[in-house]
Amino acid sequence: MTGTAPIILADLAARGVPFALLARDGETVEVLTGDVIDVELLADIPLTDDAGAGREVLALVPFRQVVERGFACHDDEAPLRCLVVGERRALPLADALAQLPTARIPLEDAGFDIDDESYADIVRRVIADEIGRGEGANFVIRRDYVAGVDGDPLTAGLTWFRALLEHERGAYWTFLVSTPDHLAVGASPEAHVSAQDGIVTMNPISGTFRHPAGGATAETLTEFLSSTKETEELFMVVDEELKMMSAVCSDGGRITGPHLKEMSRLTHTEYMLRGTSTMDPRDILRETMFAPTVTGSPMQNACTVIARHEQSPRGYYSGVAALFTPRADGGHDLDAPILIRTAYVVDGRLRVPVGATLVRHSDPYGEVGETHGKAAGVLGAIGAIPRDTVVASPVDEDAPAAARRPLGEDPAIAELLASRNARLAAFWLNPQGEPSRGPLAGRTALVVDAEDRFTTMLAHQLRHLGFAVTIAHWSEATPDAVAAADLVVSGPGPGDPRDADSDRIARLREVVGARLDARAPLLAVCLSHQVLADRLGIDLAPLASPHQGLQKTVDVFGAAASIGFYNTFTARVAPGTDRVGATDVAADAVTGDVYALRGPGYASVQGHLESILSRDGLTTLDRLVTHALSPVEG
Repeated sequence: MTGTAPIILADLAARGVPFALLARDGETVEVLTGDVIDVELLADIPLTDDAGAGREVLALVPFRQVVERGFACHDDEAPLRCLVVGERRALPLADALAQLPTARIPLEDAGFDIDDESYADIVRRVIADEIGRGEGANFVIRRDYVAGVDGDPLTAGLTWFRALLEHERGAYWTFLVSTPDHLAVGASPEAHVSAQDGIVTMNPISGTFRHPAGGATAETLTEFLSSTKETEELFMVVDEELKMMSAVCSDGGRITGPHLKEMSRLTHTEYMLRGTSTMDPRDILRETMFAPTVTGSPMQNACTVIARHEQSPRGYYSGVAALFTPRADGGHDLDAPILIRTAYVVDGRLRVPVGATLVRHSDPYGEVGETHGKAAGVLGAIGAIPRDTVVASPVDEDAPAAARRPLGEDPAIAELLASRNARLAAFWLNPQGEPSRGPLAGRTALVVDAEDRFTTMLAHQLRHLGFAVTIAHWSEATPDAVAAADLVVSGPGPGDPRDADSDRIARLREVVGARLDARAPLLAVCLSHQVLADRLGIDLAPLASPHQGLQKTVDVFGAAASIGFYNTFTARVAPGTDRVGATDVAADAVTGDVYALRGPGYASVQGHLESILSRDGLTTLDRLVTHALSPVEG
């Protein structure tokens, strides 16, 4: 229910009741109180009471919940904690500030749990051993700033919440959640996923610009926006979130942006993704666990890499705070920011987890500096360190920072941001229209998922071409299903295509081989393209430098095509080779790296035609699929 009596925040603290404070609109603080229930699964979040009436629930979803998707994690048994709201009230911001404490909160034994050199070594290993071996495009590895809290944890949390309201700007949610033996307070910049009246929105944010001494300027921000690393990082996370959107939205999702996300000490770049869905919001949340901006891509392998290189469980870091609000029609809306820029207090210890996104261009000490900047952003905002300094960094000693002026509408900055979209596929930027009723309409396609959910985007494009599409995980793509489809698309995935010990790659070989032997239409993509090339007797080799999130214009059988590449290995022929047996070869004239293959009843492509980086993706997909479906002579 909604209360009308005066709210005294001190009373909530004194009574020891579970409560949450949410600042979402810049004008009010929502005060939620209720009972706490810990549940096992997202499906168990209690959105209705015993009589079936809808109720409001605020859920803290820990990172360990990825086990629901079969992904790896260090399992700390952090609970999926639900505050079942019994009462909600709205407190004007000024009244909230007047009631919140301003006590000094001393910290003891403060510092990172992993020292700078050790973290830099982790960065080097991830670049060499994970990205360099084809395990994925980017990975987020965290470390924690930790300290002892001298005093009452709730007083500390309320003090920090006040400081965030006063000193942080640009946050999507500023919040405090107090439940038994656990306190979380933060200012998340990023709405991971929301669902309002059937409209699903995701908000990928990437790139971190630390404001220099004296404040950000158009010149310093231009240098940041021109960075290849920062640009590719954003494009990669947009691709990863489009995979999720394509899984939950019937219309696949459409991109708007990019925009600047300007905060007090940091600036990021962001896109907005929107689509429509009729799914239960708990299912939407499950299919979008968790944001690639705090995990990496592809998501399943990112979780495995995190488990290999992080030294302790994540707790709630990179999970979400999910507010489920009942609607008049009996459904629920969802508002779920990512749990980043958040401080946790448990058993008298403060923990501020921060991570850096590692890509092929990453500099180890630059990533060390990024974690310092992010930790300082939280600690400075809450007043745990002086607001005009940062955590000491061997990479970049920040001087005192002045107030920051908004730069998002500066003409030069706006033009630079808008120019990014010239590189992207119009298919994902513009209304997509109705599915085709052309010559491919009505055919069936089986997409074999090799543990990269680019397959969801491929499936959406195939549906746009008119196909009735089914996606099957490689372990569930039965021989009967593989044989029955009009077209089989053997999909992309991480790993070394030469790995003789991989059950997944062995199954891809079986799928590709079965379709070739049956002379049945086949399209092979990325990893499966390499598997097909190997079957055809073409050599496989690692690239000198991984092509992760790389856009190239290549010749695909007489047509220039701008395509996005995410590969560490390549099929390779002698330069100038354009045919191997019965197979046409499209390859780089200098290196011999194979971009596409086609033969009787089959075609393949190394790049990702479904990627936002593939401006000519849909046209090229249409051409290759049409070839694969052409009648085979003999």
